[in-house]
Amino acid sequence: MGRAEERRARQRGGRRAAPPTRSSGTESSEAEPTVIGGRAAARRAAQGKSKGKAGKDGRSFIRRLFTWKKIVGTFFAFCLLGMGAFVALYMMIKVPEAGNGDATLQSNVYKYSDGSLLTRDGQKNREIVDLSKVPKPVQHTFVAAENKTFYQDNGVDLRGTARGIFNTLSGKGAQGGSTITQQYVKNYYLTQNQTVSRKLKELVISLKLDRTKSKDYILAGYINTSYYGRGAYGIQAAAQAYYHVDAQKLDVQQGAYLAALLQAPNQYDWAIATPTGKKLVQARWNYVLDNMVEKGWLDKTKREAMTFPTPKAPKAAPGMGGQTGYLVDAANNQLAKRLVTQGTADNINDALNMVKAGGWTITLNIDKKKQTALEQAAKSQLTSKLDPKKRSVDAEVQAGAASVNPKTGAVVAMYGGQDYYKHYRNNATRTDYQPASTFKPVILAAALDEAAQTQSGQAIGANTIYDGTSKRQVVDSNGNKVGFAPENEDDRSYGPITVQTAMNQSVNSVFAQMGVDVGMSKVLKVASQLGMDTANLRAVPAQTLGTMGASPLQMAGVYATLDNHGKQVTPSIIKSVENSRHSVTLPNPIGNQVISPEAADTVTSVLTGVVDDGTAKISVQQNANRDGRKVAGKTGTSDENRSAWFSGFTPDLVTSVGLFGESKSGAQVSMYHAGGLPRVNGGTFPAQIWAAYTFGVSATGLKFDLNTTQGAAVQPTWTPSPTSSPSRTPSQTPTTKRPTQTPTQTPTQTPTQTPTQTPTQTPTQTPTQTPTQTPTQTPTQTPTQTPTKPTDPLNPNGQ
Repeated sequence: MGRAEERRARQRGGRRAAPPTRSSGTESSEAEPTVIGGRAAARRAAQGKSKGKAGKDGRSFIRRLFTWKKIVGTFFAFCLLGMGAFVALYMMIKVPEAGNGDATLQSNVYKYSDGSLLTRDGQKNREIVDLSKVPKPVQHTFVAAENKTFYQDNGVDLRGTARGIFNTLSGKGAQGGSTITQQYVKNYYLTQNQTVSRKLKELVISLKLDRTKSKDYILAGYINTSYYGRGAYGIQAAAQAYYHVDAQKLDVQQGAYLAALLQAPNQYDWAIATPTGKKLVQARWNYVLDNMVEKGWLDKTKREAMTFPTPKAPKAAPGMGGQTGYLVDAANNQLAKRLVTQGTADNINDALNMVKAGGWTITLNIDKKKQTALEQAAKSQLTSKLDPKKRSVDAEVQAGAASVNPKTGAVVAMYGGQDYYKHYRNNATRTDYQPASTFKPVILAAALDEAAQTQSGQAIGANTIYDGTSKRQVVDSNGNKVGFAPENEDDRSYGPITVQTAMNQSVNSVFAQMGVDVGMSKVLKVASQLGMDTANLRAVPAQTLGTMGASPLQMAGVYATLDNHGKQVTPSIIKSVENSRHSVTLPNPIGNQVISPEAADTVTSVLTGVVDDGTAKISVQQNANRDGRKVAGKTGTSDENRSAWFSGFTPDLVTSVGLFGESKSGAQVSMYHAGGLPRVNGGTFPAQIWAAYTFGVSATGLKFDLNTTQGAAVQPTWTPSPTSSPSRTPSQTPTTKRPTQTPTQTPTQTPTQTPTQTPTQTPTQTPTQTPTQTPTQTPTQTPTQTPTKPTDPLNPNGQ
């Protein structure tokens, strides 16, 4: 075979054939198999190519479709489109000639529930000052707090704006990152609404403003339009509100505090801040000053010598004297929270800005007659009896009260303090004092709703017997001591008593054990369902003494839920809201069934005993103006006599009254000897205020419609003798009454007929009856004869 033929053979075989040997004459015969083998290989190669062609074609199509050139080209095309769109927006959006409606404050109109005018807050608490009148170091505090690169940037933070737009589109809400220029544009030209269109407008206007206006112009606009809390808009109003000086007299420390306020005016206001809020604002204050050192605006040595400038007591805005300011603030805060909840505002600060901007007509649930009656009751039963010149402690007594319609949830009256001008903080809504023994009904409600049992396996009810020994060690289900042994008031021991008597006399040792029997986590769960804030509370036995914080408004909601047969009542001070720019929907204050009707009604039945035969007997049950009204309630006195309470209700009205010991510096102090009393208990001033108010405005002839066979409203209060058997006595007394009674017909009849009679007929049956009677007969003669005698003529048992 010649070379040409060999080459053709190799080509036909698809591979190079082995070269033939030339040493023998068999060259032709040995080459032929090579050619044949090459042809077979060629066929196999052709088949392989045909099989892989389809896959290669698919991959090739994708590669042809997504080439690097096309990807890069598409990217640049989108960039060009984006740039074109932005250029178009830049050309279309102009800097407004004047500020928006919110920038120039309008009046808010507040009305009573009947539509009559309560007040207007049309006084614009803002005075524009020239930047030259603000010390340069104070100017720097705002830059250090909000935008360290303010003097170098072009007015926008593209990364922060892009993040804000993304969060808005994804529903994550707002985030920080805006420059001072952007914040000024939002405050003055635009709105607080978090929308993509608003953010794009903010971006464009900020760029244009930065190109056409000086940095001083923008900074002046920012500090003059921002909201600082306390109704103050602008740095001049803020300087007066917090330090009682003009803006030109502010020092660096004070300026740093005002700059720190802008992040959260309501939370960081020193006068009303929680301990956490105070820590946060101090941290923010340090952050501002440290940034000034970093930027070279403040000497490090001077910085280290600076101390936090505690703001002065707030001064109320004009026209807000008496109770008006408290009512307006409560309404504004509720409206702001609602704006956040429904998504109109992203946070409480933006919401308060919307409210403070004006243009709102807010009708309150406040009933003019009841509001006047509550104010008069506080004056006649408390403030007229306090004499700071005679007793210095009298100047440290603060009162707060909230009154709620249990059927509608309407807050019909509120008492925030003696005068909004004299005491800025609303005592009706403050949550920094302990509710004390007014928490005991919550424990019983949890026991009944959870069908809890005692350690011996008995269902807990009104007639369950507990050991009322003072300082008795609380034990768990295994009989182990839990390290808690609460002392009863005046260290008084009661021995074996029923839950009903323990509630009447507010026996700490009984309810401490009951809380452990129920399970403290379950107790706190029910407390939350009833309207208390228990989110950060530890489920420990000490909570049974009411050691958490609560406000009169919250406790009124708790007792209103009991009065409403276990359907949750969330007190609402707002009846309706109108605004031309914002739509507000108000939720129904009456919620779901949170505890069973039987549990709620049993607690109500038991609480009638506190009034008829317990710690509120003298001030409420024996009040000449009661006129047969059915009443349930509970007294409370906290440790060291720092707070005293009475929360009570008739079928149509729930009111919680609290007294708080507060020094001029805002610290909690004891109220011993206030008003000339040895101790201010719940059965004294709080119960007296409650009775004077309630018996003047609540309806007569109404009865509690109770679905229960337990409690003082169903049967007379009964206490076992010391030798009674805990397992048998609970069923002894009820069997004589229940067969002949219908729970919904007679529960309110029996106590008004017999509670004060039965004890006098059978004095040998109860070890605690004689002491509770003696004070009504000879209150000033026998208080120190025995440990079971009263120490206070108005409140025998100190609760």
